[in-house]
Amino acid sequence: MKDRRPSVAGSFYESSADAIRNQMIWCFLHRIGPRSLPTGIESTERRILALVSPHAGYIYSGPVAAHGYYQLSKEPVPEVIVIIGPNHTGMGAGISVWGEGTWSTPLGRVPVDADIAEDLANKGIVEIDQEAHLYEHSIEVQLPFLQFIYQNKEFKILPICMMLQDYMTSLELGNALAESLKGKSSLIVASTDFSHYVPYSEAYRKDSLVSECIVKMDAKALSETVIRENVSMCGPGPVMATIVAAKRLGAKECRKLCYATSGDTCGSKDEVVGYGSYIMVL
Repeated sequence: MKDRRPSVAGSFYESSADAIRNQMIWCFLHRIGPRSLPTGIESTERRILALVSPHAGYIYSGPVAAHGYYQLSKEPVPEVIVIIGPNHTGMGAGISVWGEGTWSTPLGRVPVDADIAEDLANKGIVEIDQEAHLYEHSIEVQLPFLQFIYQNKEFKILPICMMLQDYMTSLELGNALAESLKGKSSLIVASTDFSHYVPYSEAYRKDSLVSECIVKMDAKALSETVIRENVSMCGPGPVMATIVAAKRLGAKECRKLCYATSGDTCGSKDEVVGYGSYIMVL
């Protein structure tokens, strides 16, 4: 199998192109969202090297995710977008990259950058493996946002799924990614949610500690904080790898765009999931 079909269309997001576009408009205009629709490219230069974005159902995390994609929409389209997500299924290799073909959503198909996938696999840190990706949602849910803001403009993706998320593995992946992306027009998206199913106040307290580490672009401190505070963050590995790669590629600062919980967007505050949107820039 070279071409991946959508796994969570109709559950995490709508199942038809028109319905997805309407859902996108809802996310961008939501009171928690940027409250504005993308208006197109405003700059001739790219400054955003990386993005941290949530991956829950759009009714929960979509407005938070919209903040990062709103900022991306103002800049020229990168040639390749690396999307790193945590492995929720337990299937596949420790770190899995989809090696070729396309990924599709109801909005269309996006080609995979086979050359960078092969280069990264040759470094020995990832395996070309499809099993980890077949039913994983954390990478797929970023695609409709990219397709919506970039419309018919061409770009490639590199989907990477992390089952192993310790600091050293994340460091190795980040360094390898930076080498493979050197000299290329690229963007890295770290897909993660923050605290899971905890009281509202606990989510804000614990996630604020994680947020400080992200803003400081301190991957080691992020790892230590998640362990010390027992933060139920599902994707610390993707964020750590992204911090490492972005810094090596020239990122000088990280900006927090939005943090909210499912209790803020649409649900009860008794048990919430936290979501954050950040950009790492030159």
